[in-house]
Amino acid sequence: MSLRERLRSAGTATQQSETYRRFGLLRNPFPSSNHTSGNPHHPMSDADQLVEDRIVSFLQDARSQAIVIEGTQGVGKTNFLNHVESEVKSISDDNRAYYVVRYFSDPEASFDSTLRRIFEELGVEHFTKLSQALRQDDSLIEEARSHDVRTALRRIVRSEEDISESMMSWLLGLRLLKLHRDALGVQFRLDTVESKTAALRDVVDVSIRAGILGGIILLLDELEKQDGVLSARAVVKYLSAIRAIIDALPSGLFLMLAVTPDALRRYSAALPALRGRLQNRIQILPLSDMDEALSLAKFYVDWAHEEAVRLGYGGGYESDILQRSLIEDCYRRLSDQSERRGDKGVRQREFLHKLYTLADDAMSLGD
Repeated sequence: MSLRERLRSAGTATQQSETYRRFGLLRNPFPSSNHTSGNPHHPMSDADQLVEDRIVSFLQDARSQAIVIEGTQGVGKTNFLNHVESEVKSISDDNRAYYVVRYFSDPEASFDSTLRRIFEELGVEHFTKLSQALRQDDSLIEEARSHDVRTALRRIVRSEEDISESMMSWLLGLRLLKLHRDALGVQFRLDTVESKTAALRDVVDVSIRAGILGGIILLLDELEKQDGVLSARAVVKYLSAIRAIIDALPSGLFLMLAVTPDALRRYSAALPALRGRLQNRIQILPLSDMDEALSLAKFYVDWAHEEAVRLGYGGGYESDILQRSLIEDCYRRLSDQSERRGDKGVRQREFLHKLYTLADDAMSLGD
């Protein structure tokens, strides 16, 4: 069959359905290496339990915590953070919100964009709710340490109009206009990481005391991207901002940093003061034996079968898309390659991508 004929036939839903249905599936059950979101999370026993315990502790007392998810590229750190993000969002409600801020640390010279992302996640609506709550007890405003933040909070409480948008634009560090001075009574623009961090501290503290905020879950992924692209000075400045936000928020912040072991060692050496803040480390390891590999493969196939049933495509099927012997052979080959490279274990992403290509071949044979 020519490529043109195959491309035409690929769009035929009936043919696709029959091909997948032979295996009781709607699509390839394994994620390719470039498909990092929307994948189910395979519980990783110790790592999952440790993080779950810490999140539950945070939800109970709101005391800030910082956790490092440590692992080499391709072992599932992003998938793990995706899982945490989904689970926490599912329990948040309008009365006591938990804001999940997911940020990929693309190389940049400042932590400013991360802080901006946090304020944007809170949104204008949060400050409208905060003004309503503070009208019931405006003494909470005095908990803010910054004079300008206290002044701005008093203005949004006493104003006859909703000036939450002005509050937001000021917190984002936009150019200070006469409108902001008149509406909020503030004198200075928040144009540095330090000033924004201090303002965030006050907003979080007052919001928690007012009962409208449960906390902020800040998930920083791919932190190692800072290294090797930015100058040593810029990296230290970025890491110092992370340390500052940990120190500034003794309550209300659950911070998870996903980073490779090598980058973490370099960062600890570059900024020793950060090392003490990142002692709570949870490792995600590559696949170390055949049982783990088979368990991971079975999890994805079972999840895909369940998805087909949920969408009304359930029922019997002729065979498994990949036989156990083929999966075992795949793992052995990858394990041998890893040993030759001097690596320990097989990275989950590499294993699943190889299964993806094998399953794609199996589906093609059914055309």
